[in-house]
Amino acid sequence: MRILVTGGAGFIGSALVRHLIADSTYDVLVLDKLSYSATMSSLNPVVGSSRFRFARVDVCDAAAVARAFEEFSPDIVAHLAAETHVDRSIEGPRIFVETNVMGTCVMLQAAVIHWQGLSGQRQSEFRFLHISTDEVFGSLGADGRFTERTPYDPRSPYSATKAGADHLARAFHHTYGLPILITNCSNNYGPYQFPEKLIPLMISKALAGENLPVYGKGANIRDWLYVEDHVRALRLVFERGRPGETYNIGGRSERRNLAVVEALCAILDRLRPRASGSHRELISFVEDRPGHDLRYAIDCAKIESELAWIPNESFESGLEKTARWYLDNEAWCRSVQEASSATQRRGLKMAG
Repeated sequence: MRILVTGGAGFIGSALVRHLIADSTYDVLVLDKLSYSATMSSLNPVVGSSRFRFARVDVCDAAAVARAFEEFSPDIVAHLAAETHVDRSIEGPRIFVETNVMGTCVMLQAAVIHWQGLSGQRQSEFRFLHISTDEVFGSLGADGRFTERTPYDPRSPYSATKAGADHLARAFHHTYGLPILITNCSNNYGPYQFPEKLIPLMISKALAGENLPVYGKGANIRDWLYVEDHVRALRLVFERGRPGETYNIGGRSERRNLAVVEALCAILDRLRPRASGSHRELISFVEDRPGHDLRYAIDCAKIESELAWIPNESFESGLEKTARWYLDNEAWCRSVQEASSATQRRGLKMAG
């Protein structure tokens, strides 16, 4: 079996590739344009495998994508390539439309042509898994959780483009019969995450003795999902999920942003104490993100009941593993930060 993974040098994509090479017999082809948030170092554990291949390809490049389908002839596509940072989408929405919407359209068109050229069992077993986000559902109040039937209500350029991509995937299923699967996940965290996202950013700044900037009052609530739990769920979906269906994936670990930062400070106080005082003393409150959604929470009962998936990590155990990984891999963090502006504040207004 052959699986094509777009965005496979990114955070979640590389975790999926590492999982597949370590725990399956799949041949894996990664397509990634290696933008600022993707790095080949995330794939270092698998580059020596005879079952791993890499091609530097932008999913918006229809000719290059078509060649990849023709030469590799995948049985499964896991489409993760996307621009993902809300703050960056506020500053510059166009690249999000290009990659998340147009890139998904290119992948779907190439997949239809490839799938229609297959026959027999290979055609009936082909799957296209589109990986999305819970942010397409908008913002929750104090109660309730997102289900697979929650109406879409995106609030940022990022979530609007992911919603558009979701709709395209469903349209290709209903129009062409392409065996599509869609997943919507909650906030991921874990090793190799680019340090512009909350948890690795706080670790990086804490180690440097810098202030830990928390948006607003830190009251926004997210459901946290350890990335290795997520990729196990993705594999179950493309192996056993029903074409045309959507599966929500969450960690059942709702936390206020401030509570996340405080829990991380407690771990760092224990594993890498400051010369004096607690890391909590570095917490500062900064201007909130425009249109900041209050709360996300996932109801993952469907994937639990249909595919027997549950997260292995609690938030506490996952956060501990994550902190230890970053402490053991400070050189990796410095290298990706030096190659980008990862710690720069973004998203207060559209860039001119």
